Amino acid sequence: MSHVVVISGHPDLEQSFTNTVILDQLASRLDSVDIRRLDTLYPDYKIDVAAEQAALIKADIIVLQYPFYWYTMPGLLKKWMDDVMTFNFAYGPEGDKLKDKELIASFTVGGPQDAYDPLGYNHFPIEQFMYPIQQTAYLAGLKYNKPVYTHQMVYIPGVYNKLEDVQARARDHGNRLLSLIHTLSNSPENRIKSFVANWFSAMDKLEEDTSSYTTALAEDLNMVMPEGTFTGHSGFRDWYAGARKVFKPDCVHTIEQIDIKNEGSGYHVELRIRLIADTFEDSHLNGQSLNLLVNEVWKLSMSDNGQITIHDYLVTPV
Repeated sequence: MSHVVVISGHPDLEQSFTNTVILDQLASRLDSVDIRRLDTLYPDYKIDVAAEQAALIKADIIVLQYPFYWYTMPGLLKKWMDDVMTFNFAYGPEGDKLKDKELIASFTVGGPQDAYDPLGYNHFPIEQFMYPIQQTAYLAGLKYNKPVYTHQMVYIPGVYNKLEDVQARARDHGNRLLSLIHTLSNSPENRIKSFVANWFSAMDKLEEDTSSYTTALAEDLNMVMPEGTFTGHSGFRDWYAGARKVFKPDCVHTIEQIDIKNEGSGYHVELRIRLIADTFEDSHLNGQSLNLLVNEVWKLSMSDNGQITIHDYLVTPV
């Protein structure tokens, strides 16, 4: 399952009749979600940039959830974007940290649909007001998705709309947003990203049992490592047993970069992995603490039911 990070940009959720409904739906129906309520986290508008960037790095899907204020996002969310989307994080020569993550803009609009028309009082369709976010996504390497939005989402007691109608529209909005999230989560690219994340999470632990690995390996696996070439399940078990004699458990693999290409018959995956680990004193590394950077190339196949199999596994130290 893909990890979803929701950036809630409403400046005062306690006064919201719709965004709260949508956020509650996401919280209750997604298995892996981090809902970051900016109004609670940063009432003083002092954004913790490191914390926000760390949250985004973990995301497979990023949702910007907000009310549509004066044809754009609220000031709090704009401040968040200005502070977090920095040089060499979101753009620049090293700014690939958000590359290939999915972006969804999800927002509530007060006015009726016919107001956003050349003959309406707002003159322009909603999609034209989205160009700045769309271009931001392109610059950061994010995958821009068609926005999810709903009109007539303002409730003013006794003046404008009925509460039950507005909240019914909010629930429908939440269902449409969840449908898009589930569609994206089940894309081959996001399935592979989740598979890779789970693979290295298991590698961090270095547990003795190898069955969770071999179920994902082809019988004729070709594995080229710095230590040599290993073939098939038995070859993987030999390599893994050797690794467990060198590296202590609770090491840390960080996926710094992932690039996935569909080659028709399978998938070509290029990875940049950082390994931070302690070694045993009786190993050939004599108890050193390591901080290694390696490039990995995997050749994968995926069955109709989403089962992923590794056929080739190449590791090259940087």
